[in-house]
Order: sequence, then structure tokens, then C-alpha cells
Amino acid sequence: MQEPTASKPIGEITIVKSTGERESFDPTKLCASLMRSGATEEMCNAVSSHIEAELHDGMSTKEIYKHAFFLLKKHSKPAAARYSLRRAVMDLGPSGFPFEKFVAEIFRAKGYEALTDQIVQGNCVEHEVDVVAWNENKLIMAEAKFHNSLGLKSDVKVALYIKSRFDDLRGRKFNYGRERELDEAWLVTNTKFSKRALDYGRCQNIKMIGWNYPEKGNFQDMIDDAGLHPLTSLTTLSNKEKSLLLTQGIVLAKTLYGDLSFLSTMGFSSKKITEVTEELKNLLK
Repeated sequence: MQEPTASKPIGEITIVKSTGERESFDPTKLCASLMRSGATEEMCNAVSSHIEAELHDGMSTKEIYKHAFFLLKKHSKPAAARYSLRRAVMDLGPSGFPFEKFVAEIFRAKGYEALTDQIVQGNCVEHEVDVVAWNENKLIMAEAKFHNSLGLKSDVKVALYIKSRFDDLRGRKFNYGRERELDEAWLVTNTKFSKRALDYGRCQNIKMIGWNYPEKGNFQDMIDDAGLHPLTSLTTLSNKEKSLLLTQGIVLAKTLYGDLSFLSTMGFSSKKITEVTEELKNLLK
């Protein structure tokens, strides 16, 4: 790591975002993300002080995240697991677990019935819809857009494509739960939207769900509320151990917590099982 840029005030130091853009370092943003993860104000101050002492011009947000995660893990493993949630969701991609199945699980946790990869007939052509979710009052069709890099955004072209697809489905009758028409069209992504995509989505009445959008009820909130933290978010497991469990079809932390016998049958030590169980209990409570 480079030497701190002591000659510059903190507010004048620029950092490089995952998109390649540069912006001034804002310690309040770091603290806000730490506290959203369950860190106390004392933890937040301790981590921020360490980061600011080693901050330098051109430091990447990825480098800041890694350092903050390492420090937060020392204070609170559950908070560190929540802090790493965005990257944990991204890690599901290489595991082969389809993003649309994860989105469907969130709908089910919210009380909906849900199916993935549905072929539905529009007014003009057939469409493959990633997720169809319904309850007694509402029928939702959602497009699940997964990105494997934090710097990638769903842009206005994606929103335009989704709008044209759902326009073709409007007015049709579908037999999900009962015969009914489509009520809502959703576009869900694990990263962010461009400003133009958000403007277009709002204008065209598409429900846009991104990592930090809307302010309340965003994708991070939905995961937390549903208790659907990916297995990849656990800090007490090594990458090798996570991969081993993923190959057994264990994708969600709550699945593992529901049957901890997986750990013993796969040869985990009693000490490791205790550590993992404690983290799961605190993460999912």
C-alpha cells in the first residue's frame, strides 16, 4: 500500500470507483455503509480512523472495502458478513446458481408463489420471463439482470427492452393462481442503474430494484428482510469450504442453518462447526 497523502486534507483526496470514475473520499459514506451492516458507532469510528490513516490519492474503492472488511471482521463477524453482502451475491455467479432463482426465493419469502424461466404468450410473440410471482392480489413478472462486476450498470437500453416486452404482455390473460392480467413489471439487478435507466423506468411505471435503489426496499433491504444471505457471505468459512458446500447445493446461509449436519458429514471439525453456527445464528436472527 502506498504512503498516506498527508499533505492533503481528507476531503481533497480522490478515490477510484469500480466504474473507473474518480470522486472525493467521503468518510460519511464509509460510516453509513458500515452502520447499515450492523456496526456500532464505535466500530465505525475505529475502522474509519484506520482507513483515513492509510488513505492516498488514487486508492480504489475495492482496496478500501478489503481493508474495512478485514478490520470489521475483527470486531463483528455478522456485521462483516452483511458488509460483504453485495460481493457475496456476485460470487453466486461463478457457483452456477442462477440469479433469477435467488430473486424468486426473495418473492417467496415475501409471501408470493414464484416460478422461474416461464414461457408466456404475448400479443405478438412468446417471451421467456425470468420470474413470475403472484399472490391473491397481484401478478408480477420480473426480469432479473445479473452483473459479475460492481462497475457494471443496467442502462437505459435494458429498461427499453423490458418495457417493450411487458407492453406485449399487457392485456393478456395468464393462469397463475387464477386467470388474471399482469399487474406489475419489475426490473431487478444486483448492481446499479444508470440515471437514464432510472428516469425511463419511473416515467414508464417499471418497478426498478437495484442494489441501492430505491432508498427503502432496495435489493439489499429485500435480502436482509427475507434473511436470504448467500452462503458466500459467511466469514467463518474459507473459499474452499464455501465451494465444497455450494457443490452440495447449499446456496443460502439459512439452508445451512436449517441442517447443520452437513458440516459434520463433510468432515468439519467441532470447533469450526461451533464458529459457523454462532455466525449463522447472529447473521440470521
